Parts: sequence; structure tokens; C-alpha cells
Amino acid sequence: MNQKEVRIGMVGYKFMGKAHSNAYQNAPFFFDLPVKPIKQAICGRNEEGVKSAAEKMGWNSWETDWRKLIEREDIDLIDIVTPNNRHAEIAIAAAEAGKHVYCEKPLAMTIEESRRMLEAVEKNNVIHMVNFNYRFAPAVQLAKKMITDGKIGKVNHIRALYLQDWIMDPDFPLVWRLEKSVCGSGALGDLAAHSLDLARFLVGEIEEVSARLKTFVTDRPAVAESSGLSGKASLTDKRKVEVDDAVVVIASFENGAFGTFEATRFAGGNRNSNQFEINGEKGSIKWNAEQLNELQVYFTEDDPSFQGYKTINVTEEVHPYGEVYWPSAHIIGYEHTFHNLVAELMQGLADSRVPSPNFKDGHINQATLNAIEASSKTNQWQSIKAFI
Repeated sequence: MNQKEVRIGMVGYKFMGKAHSNAYQNAPFFFDLPVKPIKQAICGRNEEGVKSAAEKMGWNSWETDWRKLIEREDIDLIDIVTPNNRHAEIAIAAAEAGKHVYCEKPLAMTIEESRRMLEAVEKNNVIHMVNFNYRFAPAVQLAKKMITDGKIGKVNHIRALYLQDWIMDPDFPLVWRLEKSVCGSGALGDLAAHSLDLARFLVGEIEEVSARLKTFVTDRPAVAESSGLSGKASLTDKRKVEVDDAVVVIASFENGAFGTFEATRFAGGNRNSNQFEINGEKGSIKWNAEQLNELQVYFTEDDPSFQGYKTINVTEEVHPYGEVYWPSAHIIGYEHTFHNLVAELMQGLADSRVPSPNFKDGHINQATLNAIEASSKTNQWQSIKAFI
């Protein structure tokens, strides 16, 4: 079978690089894609590391300079899985070279960067997407359908938590996700960005925010040797922590809904508890990524004698993506959210249509992050539109 191919060049190759590579490898196995992703070239600064990654993850070639990768005529799409401080430069250069762009979240370090990134992809008429992968959990897609279909009526509340605990040890080193010049923000951009995107996707546009940021450990050992999300701590060098460890947000939505958000990497016992509860006039919906396949629903119109939350195992053929995976109750995992997103990206490329979430979604998300930071500094409510 002859399929049109999209040749991918990926910049970066560690945690998210593995997730994206897995999706390119396996999405065509599950989905009948109109465009087939080809793992053409992977790029990283460490020659030994990127060569090893290329061999392990099945890439056809490798580069050590992302500029050379973009210049290659055998590359159609640039996938950016670098630390946050490289997103803007690479994405803009790729768009100007006529390459389609798929970028990790948060889209940028600042609203100025995300604005330039959005302008670049729109000006050069390339397809673009940002990796808010949790939208593509089948249970989240089902929640979206229920809300759109009016099953819980007008939404009044959303409360969202994203809780992790991996940096609670004060001797944990200052890896790049804790270094402001590289990541931009801490739990805010790393975790809350996902919750805020899910809120926009499920409930609607956020109008205003009031927020507080908190740093619990103000000094950490420098990194002597890094490895993925972790690293080996220096025994002699200490550095100041300039990013937040936790954030709490109150938000009002344009449609009248009210929301609260909390993100922290200091919630002991929570490995990756990305969760939300949405309350409407006629019912409520709950979801937690640690129980990825389960959606809890409650309807006020049920008979009072058996009212209460019930759990839907979102694995039936009638459920979102259910027809492409396994039989009922044969659960899927974290990696499949990337498969589903890549399938949407490939469909967008085939249709010459910009899928969602895209750089506009990423730009609005960045505006929200900036508004939250401003609110924490000024002790005042901040309008999202003022930052867009």
C-alpha cells in the first residue's frame, strides 16, 4: 500500500523524545493514517547520546546541529522536545524554512516568544501543533462530549489539581526543570499548564485569574550529572532556586463558570495525579490521570434511591478511540495519549488543516501563565486578554 509519508526531524531525545518516538512508531499500527510518519532524523548536542538514541528508537539518521536538521530537504516536520528555552528559536526557524512544527508544552518562555511563534507558523502557512497530550485520553474526550451534549448542563465549577512529589528532597539537584533560565517557571509551566489547557478544552475561555506562587526549597545542589528528570547532585556547589514549587489559582471564565487550580511538586504520595472535577447544573464529572481509563459521572436526574458517582471504564468500542485499541476493559496507558494526538496531527497534514491544540492554544496558555505570575506579584486579579 502506497501512503504519503511525512518525514520527521526531532530535536531532543530524552523523556518526551521517547514518548514522541513511540507514538510515531505505533500510531500507524492502530490507526489507518492518511499520512505515514517516518522517523527520518533525530538531533541532540551530545553525539554519543543522540547516536545511541537514534539506534534504540529506530530513527534513520541523526544530527548534532538543529539548524542542519532544518536545512535538510528530506525533512517535512520538525518536532521540538527540547527544554523550554529552545522552543521559540527552533520553531520560528522551522516555520520560516517551510517545515511543519510540533512542539512540546509549554509553548514558550514568555508571551512575547509565543506570539512570535504563532505569527511565524501563520505567516508561513505551515501546520502546527502543541503537545497537550492529556486532551487525548479517551476519558477526557468522553468528558468533552458529555459537556458539549449538555449531559451535565451549564458548567458552574471546575477544580483541578496536578500533584507530584519528585522534588521534595531538599538535596535533589537543580535539574533544568528547576532552572528559571531554561524552564521559565516551575510547577506553573510544568504542571498547571496542562490543567489550564484541559479547563479551556472542557469548560471554555478563562477571563481572569488571581494566584499565588510558592517556593519551599530556596537553595539546591547544582547538577553534577543529569539523567532524564533526575540527576546527580554536586557535593560542593549550591544554587538559588528561582522557580515556583507550587501554585494556587482562582479563575473566572467568560461563560460564568468559576474555577480553582493547584499544582505542586511537593505533594507526598502523588506521583502524577493530574485530576479535575467539573460540576454542572445537572451533574458532575471527575477524572484522574492515575486512573487514566476511568471517568466518574454523577447525574442529578437519576432516581434519588441510587444517586451517586458511577465509574465508566472508557474502553468500549463506542468510546473515543475505543475502536482502534483492544476489547472492552483491556486498558490503555499514558503512551496512547501520544498515539491519539499523532493520529490527529497526521490527519491535519493530510487535510492541510491545522489541528488542535495548536500554537494559538499554546499562546493563550502562555498568556494565562504570564497572568498568573503577574497576579502573584501584584496581589491583583489579572485579565488574560491583557496578555494576549
